[in-house]
Amino acid sequence: MRRWDPVVEALEVVLGERVETQTATQVTGGCINRAWRLRGWQADVFVKTNSSDAEEMFAAEADGLRELAAAGGLRVPGVYALGTDGDAALPALEWIEAGRPDQSTERLLGEGLAAVHSCQADRFGWYRDNTIGSTTQRNTRVGDWPRFFADYRLGFQLDLAEQGGWSSALIDAGRRLQAELAAFFSAYQPIPSLLHGDLWGGNWGTDSDGRPFIFDPAVYYGDREADLAMTELFGGFGPDFYASYNASCPMDPDYGTRRELYNLYHVLNHLNLFGSGYLGRAEQMVEGLLAALR
Repeated sequence: MRRWDPVVEALEVVLGERVETQTATQVTGGCINRAWRLRGWQADVFVKTNSSDAEEMFAAEADGLRELAAAGGLRVPGVYALGTDGDAALPALEWIEAGRPDQSTERLLGEGLAAVHSCQADRFGWYRDNTIGSTTQRNTRVGDWPRFFADYRLGFQLDLAEQGGWSSALIDAGRRLQAELAAFFSAYQPIPSLLHGDLWGGNWGTDSDGRPFIFDPAVYYGDREADLAMTELFGGFGPDFYASYNASCPMDPDYGTRRELYNLYHVLNHLNLFGSGYLGRAEQMVEGLLAALR
């Protein structure tokens, strides 16, 4: 078992109680990190571990959780401590006990996400870069959303795909789409809204009181449609979620076309992270978006 001393010392100061590391148990934590539940006398703690190279990734995640918490709207895990243990990075977060969703859970999730999106900024991006999965996510602040998305979302992933040796047909078509991307926004001007940034069905849960909470963010300020689009990419969100979000914050009529554009970013990221299983889908999405511009 890994020694937890550096992060435990910080935890015990924050919590004001002893943290029992001898009973640390491994829990599911995704495909990038290992995850553990540490026992405290009154509060349990969620700890993720990765190599020391992940220290900045975890620091950015912690800042994203703080940004979401400050916005209100939805519960997020509290950040207790960040530390390193030898060659490992260790963020320690609030353990939220999982519960069962009830009829109100998804309604509250939709209302809460609309409240998060109502937190706005004067530019797109964020004050620091972070990660989407384990891929760097550039958050350079600019006032022009089509430029931001073309350069720091679509273009960045196409650069990675080209470096990875993926098909020239995908890269060439993707570059054409990148060059013409502003056409999708000729009659629609997004407002820089606080985004979770990686809002798929595995990054929200239900607490013991039946309330929704969100975690594992890739925060930045962008078009709120980008968050909504990802909720539809892999499923995990029901009709009550969309109805309550729309009641609070109605969607633009042309959202459906831009949804494919926003989800292309994530499909390209999955191609770059996980390989050829996403190549065909990425090619189809690019061709469909180019066809929509003709």
